[in-house]
Amino acid sequence: MALSNVQYDFIIRNYEEKQNRNRHRSEERRARIYEQVKGYKELEDSIASISVEQGRRLLEGDTYALENLREMIKKLSEDKRRLLSASGYPVDYLNPIYDCCDCKDSGYIDGKKCHCFRQAEISMLYEQSHISKMLTTENFSALSDKYYSGDDLSLFTDAVGTCKKFIENFDSIYHNLFFYGTVGSGKSFLSCCIAKEIIDKGYSVLYFSSAAFFEHMSQLFYSFRNHSGEARDDLYECDLLIIDDLGAEVVNNYTSSQLFSCLNERHIRHKPTIISTNLSLEELRVRYSDRIFSRITSNYTICKLSGPDIRIYKKLNRSN
Repeated sequence: MALSNVQYDFIIRNYEEKQNRNRHRSEERRARIYEQVKGYKELEDSIASISVEQGRRLLEGDTYALENLREMIKKLSEDKRRLLSASGYPVDYLNPIYDCCDCKDSGYIDGKKCHCFRQAEISMLYEQSHISKMLTTENFSALSDKYYSGDDLSLFTDAVGTCKKFIENFDSIYHNLFFYGTVGSGKSFLSCCIAKEIIDKGYSVLYFSSAAFFEHMSQLFYSFRNHSGEARDDLYECDLLIIDDLGAEVVNNYTSSQLFSCLNERHIRHKPTIISTNLSLEELRVRYSDRIFSRITSNYTICKLSGPDIRIYKKLNRSN
């Protein structure tokens, strides 16, 4: 799970807050029972005193002390449950309170992360990805080929197959994808489909529109934090980086340099990247440097998509 130390510590603090909150709730319940259920506190006090007495006898050599203690505690516990029930409370009213009964709000079971911890991680990864809302509607469950036909359908089907192989082999094979083609043909949608599956596997995903990506790179370049390298490493080290709509930004020597720097560094570290663009391959070569064109065409699986602008079709259908 690719969380930073800060993110991990944040989750751990949440567990500590759960434990403190539930401990306080348990104390309030116990005080209420002591006040409202006559004789309950006396039973609890007697269990404590009996335990001490039988412990002393066990140390003195009484071999029956432990067995006697168990029998007495069993009887007193039954008396406590009867008192609770007779007073209108559930018999488990004073049991420990947990948000997660499996790990008892520790986050771990036998040294392994509990399902609730993994869910907290995934939720944080969704938030970090910048596309949590998009993924509720743009995912494989909403995938449809009804807007495609002929060669457009063949290209779309091939691209979907490539996406599923990318997801299936994400754990074991370093792989990059480059989607290009006409506006609204499903490039961004497929990127989101992949992002959701990868996040649900527990990996970190960062998604940027091209304009937001270069703005972020600029902020890193001029910020003090950049000198420590921490923020830039977020881009270099996240498990999957998605740059959507490349070419929509203002292209100059600076943006080309920053793009190559990021793509090259992620390639060196074997960190997968997905890029989508409305540019043709020839437009990509002309607009960006030869080394960027070479990096993409040699290290990325190229997926072309074509067809009608699906966003317009959907908008028209909603208005009818």
